[in-house]
Amino acid sequence: MKRDRLGSRLGFILLSAGCAIGCGNVWKFPWMAGQYGGGAFVLVYLLFLVILGIPVMLTEFAVGRASQQSPVKAYQKLEKPGQKWHIHGYLSLVANFLLMMFYTSVTGWILHYFVSFVKGDMTGITNEESANLFGNMLSNPAIMVGFMAIVVVLGFLILSFGVQKGLERVTKYMMLALLALIVILAVHSFTLDGAKEGLTFYLKPDLSKINGNVIVGAMNQAFFTLSLGIGSMAIFGSYLDKDRSLLGESVNIIVLDTFVAIFAGLIIFPACFTFDVEPGAGPSLLFVAMAKVFNNMVAGRIWGSLFFAFMFFAAMSTIIAVFENILACVLEITGWSRKKTCVICGIAVLVLSIPCALGFNLWSGFVPFASGSSFLDLEDFLVSNCALPLGSLCYVLFVTSKKGWGFDNFMEEVNAGKGVKLGKWIRPYMTYVLPIIIIALFVIGIATFQFADNFTIWGWIKSLF
Repeated sequence: MKRDRLGSRLGFILLSAGCAIGCGNVWKFPWMAGQYGGGAFVLVYLLFLVILGIPVMLTEFAVGRASQQSPVKAYQKLEKPGQKWHIHGYLSLVANFLLMMFYTSVTGWILHYFVSFVKGDMTGITNEESANLFGNMLSNPAIMVGFMAIVVVLGFLILSFGVQKGLERVTKYMMLALLALIVILAVHSFTLDGAKEGLTFYLKPDLSKINGNVIVGAMNQAFFTLSLGIGSMAIFGSYLDKDRSLLGESVNIIVLDTFVAIFAGLIIFPACFTFDVEPGAGPSLLFVAMAKVFNNMVAGRIWGSLFFAFMFFAAMSTIIAVFENILACVLEITGWSRKKTCVICGIAVLVLSIPCALGFNLWSGFVPFASGSSFLDLEDFLVSNCALPLGSLCYVLFVTSKKGWGFDNFMEEVNAGKGVKLGKWIRPYMTYVLPIIIIALFVIGIATFQFADNFTIWGWIKSLF
């Protein structure tokens, strides 16, 4: 099977950045920053992007480009006879499905809010009515399943046209529109009365607020926002030629990703402090809080429509990127045509996403963790706390271990082509330090995760003594 190619370097950068830029930037990053003390969280997050994000992203790109295969087949081509690294390739495919099982629903929420603002349904309502909109949406099975289904069908419809004509072309337009919208919205937020207080909370670190929860949250967010550990970047590496070295491309992508995440906060926190909205509102921040903000803002219908359009472009860029990863894996396993694979994978994702969509209404009796948790919380835990860090660890060990692909092969692939080169000084860090950091943060994340009301594994261990 002839390997698909991207049409341009810009296409590769925007596609990879689009995969990284998504709900993790515009939904999860702002509410985590709000809950974990603003500037303190941002500082730790930026640190993890450098010490974890760049090296792990390099491993995925290198494995993808060297193998010219999807994640499910890449290990098989690069590993030595008799080795079992390829098991992670299949687990990566499972993790991609698991990610989309809740990501499609969150994207459906964003689409629903965008449509509501455009129609004017959010205009002229009271603050109490605005606050109830999110709960009303979650409790409505038709809205939850319907908008989720639109997202799934739209994503696979785009991919059915191919890598260049579908994936690359649509993502380019979405990313350029996203970057334009975010600048417009940020400039507008700077004019609000609470801009100074919001920016101080967001950008001025209070180091006393840094604790274990902040550190683990920032680490998980760094993995989540870059979609690392499940092969989402490896697939784009497999579509890339060897004209450019991988370090420079990785830095470009992380800079774009960070730009969007930081600017999302620049939009949200000035608005929160202007309209007396609690910045630590949690996952509902962008829906409950921002609906209230735009409802009280001059020309709020227009600004609300633009804001949720920006959010939808960000979320959909990740949706179609991860869908492409799933599609490429299944294509290589089955040998089906691209259109047939789109239909079958689309049906599979649609069916698998139903529990999350119904977990807030018809199936709300399922409580996996603390009171009030749902299918989304379980799926997010399995992806963010388990699949992403453990998958990243697997990629790192594969490229640094003598029993894997080997560090010399990794360095040769990373430095192939013109551009910034990775120095050999990185070897001790990636071989010994980076795996220990990932393992330690994974263990801390599991130990401090609240599985039930006031119950964590670490708390239970302390109670024994």
